[in-house]
Amino acid sequence: EAGIDVRLGEIGAAIQETMESYEVEVGNKVYPGMLVPLHGLVGTNGRRAVKAIENLSGHSINLYQIHGGKSVMLVKNEDQTKMEEGEYFAIETFGSTGRGRVVESGDVSHYAKIVDAPHVPLRLQSAKSLLKSINKNFGTLPFCRRYLDRAGESKYLLALNHLVAQGIVQDYPPLCDARGAMTAQFEHTILLRPTVKEVVSRGDDY
Repeated sequence: EAGIDVRLGEIGAAIQETMESYEVEVGNKVYPGMLVPLHGLVGTNGRRAVKAIENLSGHSINLYQIHGGKSVMLVKNEDQTKMEEGEYFAIETFGSTGRGRVVESGDVSHYAKIVDAPHVPLRLQSAKSLLKSINKNFGTLPFCRRYLDRAGESKYLLALNHLVAQGIVQDYPPLCDARGAMTAQFEHTILLRPTVKEVVSRGDDY
């Protein structure tokens, strides 16, 4: 469905229809991709057993900026923004057997320097040193604490939290659905060329 001049809201509707029309079997248990009865009422008080997660999305990708500003929701919506020639998009699909909505929960492990981060005078010398290391090793690309360890950093948590508090680095907490629910994510990256939609992430295994 994706292509030049296609509206993002239409893509969301197509993603939702596709994801919620398939059944999934896990451990001999089938999660139907159709309305299932609640309280014995079919069609009037039903829910889908497999849901597209409504508050997650795919996104456009800019140079050294993973989230480029345009969002591709996974559910039907009224976004009239159009895809444009030359744009890259990460088309991400997140499915769930739970609520179909996630919340932030748990310890943060992933971060990224904000592309248009303000120039803030840093009082902590450790924060200045850590920011220099982040700029050198990652720029504005995402990283996790393990990558900081590999870059030779240690005892950096206070400095890292200070950079987050100053609006220089964005933290990304884990996103969780209902306890016990199963979730899954698949993704491809596409490039909208003048006459073709190229799936640049396609390989022999996926």
